[in-house]
Amino acid sequence: MTTTGTDSGRPRPEGGGRRRGKGSSALASERRDHLVRLAAELFAEKGFQATTVRNIADEAGILSGSLYHHFDSKESIVDEILSGFFREIMASYRGVLDRGEGPRETIDGLVRIAYGTLEPHRAAITVMQNDWNYLRGMERFAYLTQSEAEVEKIWVDTIRAGQEQGLFRDDIDPKLTYRMIRDTIWVAVRWFKPGGRLDAQGLADHYLKVMFDGINLHR
Repeated sequence: MTTTGTDSGRPRPEGGGRRRGKGSSALASERRDHLVRLAAELFAEKGFQATTVRNIADEAGILSGSLYHHFDSKESIVDEILSGFFREIMASYRGVLDRGEGPRETIDGLVRIAYGTLEPHRAAITVMQNDWNYLRGMERFAYLTQSEAEVEKIWVDTIRAGQEQGLFRDDIDPKLTYRMIRDTIWVAVRWFKPGGRLDAQGLADHYLKVMFDGINLHR
């Protein structure tokens, strides 16, 4: 192995340092992602407030101090979980709006996206249900309220458009209707089991059938 000199006079491997740097960076990123996944499961199971840094470290098989090489606090971990969820769902919702379809087709698309998050974002949805009021009181989580307001506007505007076009009943409150839809979908995270009789899109199909067609026989 050839070496080149450095300012300190200590030799260093020629050409190999950068490759090892990239490898170390990739390994650190992989470890970070692994810690996020472990923490997400603990937050979903125990609740964010009840989960400690020690719990996360024990689950990962590392010392608590080692966790701080990747995150400065458990708030930073849940921040990554929640911000990732909102980025993804907002991008998907905007994609539905960009299709320029009618209100009923848009609601259909929004419902399918929401149900589609139950499995990949189970932890984020569970944390929002259990710890929403606690987290939104912190300045770093101000985006939660902002993101929820943006999501609500998408749904409410679509419902109102459907009312204006005579597609939806005009005697329902759009905001209340959205919140009932939202809560019905998100609460499913508590009992939905991937690999069961219905997958997430099967649940969406059933929900849309009940929502648009009702449970009464048509006469």
